[in-house]
Amino acid sequence: MRYRDRAEAGRKLAGLLSDLRDRGELPDPVVLALPRGGIDVAAPVARALDAPLDVLVVRKIGAPHHEEFAVGALAPGDPPLFDAGTLDRLGLTEERLAPVVERERRELARREHRYRGDRPPPQLKGRTVIVVDDGLATGATARAALRHVRRRQPARLVLAVPVGAPDSLDLLTGEADTLVCPYRPAAFSAVGQWYDDFGQLTDTDVLDVLDALHAR
Repeated sequence: MRYRDRAEAGRKLAGLLSDLRDRGELPDPVVLALPRGGIDVAAPVARALDAPLDVLVVRKIGAPHHEEFAVGALAPGDPPLFDAGTLDRLGLTEERLAPVVERERRELARREHRYRGDRPPPQLKGRTVIVVDDGLATGATARAALRHVRRRQPARLVLAVPVGAPDSLDLLTGEADTLVCPYRPAAFSAVGQWYDDFGQLTDTDVLDVLDALHAR
């Protein structure tokens, strides 16, 4: 199974989540996309559920010289969340990663301002919060996002991704009340391998989707 693009993946998730809504399991939903890649997946979900869409900017903390390999992640206003086992295996310390954390914190603040401006983040307390991304590899950014949302006291917390590494999904079982992931391939190396079109999105792409949804 492969997805043509993020929009098709989002429609697949939208169908599954609509079924949950129809069974009364997703009252008062709000959809949070993890940008940039999650925004095109989240848009069909928000439309199908007639739910507001916003972004939750979370930054991966990459290993030195291997920035795509996550050793932790950072959510707005939260301390960095590291994978202690990975740090041990790579011989890394939190102190050594401090410059990386600071750089990612600056980029997180830049993106938040770019995407939201002066608009406050949505109120999550007592609502069903659906966190959406385009896939899940190590699960570092998803874990940071879920813990960030959990502290805001949602009534129900859902993680929805079109494809994910089975081991990483298993590790997140206790972080969300519901995990929605239709495709969990055993041979998983990267999210992009399960898409025909996995082009990188820009800040403008994110803003275009948010503007369209907010106008609606």
